[in-house]
Amino acid sequence: MKSEESHYIPKLGLDHIFPNPRFASDYGLVAYGGDLNPNRILSAYRHGIFPWYSINDPILWWSPNPRLVLFPTEFKTTKSFKKILKNGRFKVYFDRDFKTVIEHCANIYREGQEGTWIIDEMQEAYLQLHYMGFAHSIETYLDGELVGGLYGIDMGSGFYGESMFSLVNNASKVALRALSDVLAKKGYDFIDCQVETPHLISVGAKLIDRDVFLNLVEESLEKSGMGNSWQNTIWKYQGE
Repeated sequence: MKSEESHYIPKLGLDHIFPNPRFASDYGLVAYGGDLNPNRILSAYRHGIFPWYSINDPILWWSPNPRLVLFPTEFKTTKSFKKILKNGRFKVYFDRDFKTVIEHCANIYREGQEGTWIIDEMQEAYLQLHYMGFAHSIETYLDGELVGGLYGIDMGSGFYGESMFSLVNNASKVALRALSDVLAKKGYDFIDCQVETPHLISVGAKLIDRDVFLNLVEESLEKSGMGNSWQNTIWKYQGE
């Protein structure tokens, strides 16, 4: 990750207080240091901030401008993808195997990327958040085998996506479609996708100004989410 030499980056202390991300540069590095205590991570998400760093870096905390967001009702489904959804070969479940999902996300090969930012410490932190009821996985199965999925943080009426993986074509896309459908029915406001990728743009995600995103976060925290109902969630493609 490149440095931000022209912009002062504060080091976090023992408390869980973050600098106001509205005053960060557009590049988005808000602070560094601290630890991956689950309560610190939750505090970060409440302020529109997320951790992302490599194994030889200090812990880095980000809130980029603009921010990539997918509104649950705006998922784009092509004709070819509709056929895949209609044939019913993929089955989607929630929170059946969070640990395996995050391990796959850490180990999957990504073109142009060396290593992974989902290092062991990150995996352990998000496993703790899963046990606490905040981190959840959406899993795609084919012939009974886990072939794709994603995970993220559920907070208020916002879902903060962290990473996804596919072992076969379209597996993670099916998981994201299922998540979008479920969250739309539950009245969620957004799925945070963090930074722009061509794949996410193709399914309807859009870049919005950081201040607009942070306003959405603040509003979402005043609402209730799915709570403990994730594992009992059932999704089946209902068509357009």
